[in-house]
Amino acid sequence: MCGIVGYIGRREATPILLEGLHRLEYRGYDSAGIAVAHRGKLKVTKAAVRVDELRELVGKGYPSQVGLAHTRWATHGEPTDANAHPQVDTSGHVAVVHNGIIENAEQLRGKLTADGVVFTSETDTESLAHLIARALDAGASSLEEAVRLTLREVEGAYGIVVFDVRNPDELVVARNGSPIVLGIGDGEMFVASDVAALVRHTQRVVYLDDGELATVRADDFRTSTLQAHRTAKTPTTIDVADEDYQLDGYADYMSKEMAEQPDAVRRALLGRLDERFSTAHLGGLELEPHVLRSFRRVKFLGCGSAYYAGQLGANLVEEWARLPADAEPASEFRYRNPVVDPDTLYVAVSQSGETLDTLAAVQEIKRKGGRVIGVVNVAGSAVARECGRGVFLHAGPETSVASTKAVTNMCVAFAMLALLLGRVRDLSMAHGKRIVAALDALPGLLEEVLAAQDEITAAAERYANAEHMFFVGRVRGWPVAREGAQKLKEISYIHAEAYQAAELKHGPLALIDPSMPSVVIVPDDEVLAKNIGTMEQIKARGGPVIAITNAELPEGLADVVIRVPRTEPELEPILFNIPLQIFAHRIAVHLGRDIDKPRNLAKSVTVE
Repeated sequence: MCGIVGYIGRREATPILLEGLHRLEYRGYDSAGIAVAHRGKLKVTKAAVRVDELRELVGKGYPSQVGLAHTRWATHGEPTDANAHPQVDTSGHVAVVHNGIIENAEQLRGKLTADGVVFTSETDTESLAHLIARALDAGASSLEEAVRLTLREVEGAYGIVVFDVRNPDELVVARNGSPIVLGIGDGEMFVASDVAALVRHTQRVVYLDDGELATVRADDFRTSTLQAHRTAKTPTTIDVADEDYQLDGYADYMSKEMAEQPDAVRRALLGRLDERFSTAHLGGLELEPHVLRSFRRVKFLGCGSAYYAGQLGANLVEEWARLPADAEPASEFRYRNPVVDPDTLYVAVSQSGETLDTLAAVQEIKRKGGRVIGVVNVAGSAVARECGRGVFLHAGPETSVASTKAVTNMCVAFAMLALLLGRVRDLSMAHGKRIVAALDALPGLLEEVLAAQDEITAAAERYANAEHMFFVGRVRGWPVAREGAQKLKEISYIHAEAYQAAELKHGPLALIDPSMPSVVIVPDDEVLAKNIGTMEQIKARGGPVIAITNAELPEGLADVVIRVPRTEPELEPILFNIPLQIFAHRIAVHLGRDIDKPRNLAKSVTVE
């Protein structure tokens, strides 16, 4: 959510800042702005516009070698020109861009107002600009010290960049719960909330930890804590290239990322399947077999699609390892004072590795002495660093808000984890061999699904004008139904709900009529007859049925049948997810939606 870019060096800042904002558009935003230093004055351009429109407002800009920029996702105050960032103090000297939520913003605003400060926006961020300026006026020894004094008064999450036009040789940045990364160039430095804004210029980065500040100059940086203790940071080299963020001829990033799923799964499997012992190797877990065998339960924690993938993972763990397993939204887990069991393996799942609720859940588990691993798609992310061990997804950069290849790789990672846990317990060599072969064949099957999109497109166009849809599944099909409904909601804006098939009779069946299509997940498994019965109940009430299946169904039972290739029954949900991604995408295209940047949503959810 929101995007931050900062630059200080020898080049013109404005083109770098605007290009950085363009790279961060996928994070979701409703306004944008930029501030640079020019002839001793702060030049700010901001408005409730997209980045391309901001570029037009800026025009040629002002010559400057330092500046900061921001895309805002509204929290405090509506999307207006005044509420856009950067926010500036009354004197016009100090500019601040900020991701996160200041929880005591009203108290800070009240104190400042009582002291005569006049606010020009409704944002929580403006208080920071005024407080930092006041600290400087009161004799703070440096901008870093003024920021430090201010942040000691702040409660909540933040990732900030601060600039004082009277001292144009440095930027000060700080992090607490919202990501900030420094990019190290040759005689220049970059700041961003995501490496996507940096990769065109450098692959050497430093990630700030919570509670850290950095003073950034063109030729160096210095990090410290809120208590003014120096910290040592070692730059890392990121394995991401500028071309990874290009569309490569696709109409949108979601199309590109769906098409990349076979190769993404190949990367996830590479070197991790052991045919000799019919198991999986996940070296990042750093857990010996006797430790893995000691766990008595597995709990998956994630938000949104990561949570639904966790449900699929829990099913696999129970089937193969015969361990009790479940999934829970990380946002609920962190607030309900959970009982953290030392015999439970907790699995924290986040594509970005920066999801605030998931990170807070990890910290709660660690505080209570639990053992937690991270499953993330961004090396060096907050969840990865906090967990210290886990599974890297290898999905590659994912730009579209609607997650596709990362979710698929989560499911594959959970399958390998379940296989590993099963093989250190009671899963036989023969069963392990069956699973290893099925995982190895998965990329080819994904290619089959992606190659047969005509019938999915036809179904999407047929039902694109529906105002509501049901997604129905049972046992293995239930997480698939939930993920399918999520995809349709987030990019088409059609109201969609997922239900367990048996639950339709307990209320939702009252809503079935000819205007309410139901997408039914029908694998050829032990509950096939039950799922056929569910479809018959829907049809008896006039409801259209779209069946996603690899089974032979009675003639005329479904209005539309979308076929999926066969694999081992436990892995079928991974394949069944793909037609639902395409279905949602085609409906959204038909309706003219902004596929990669759906309204009100953001890619990386770094606020509560």
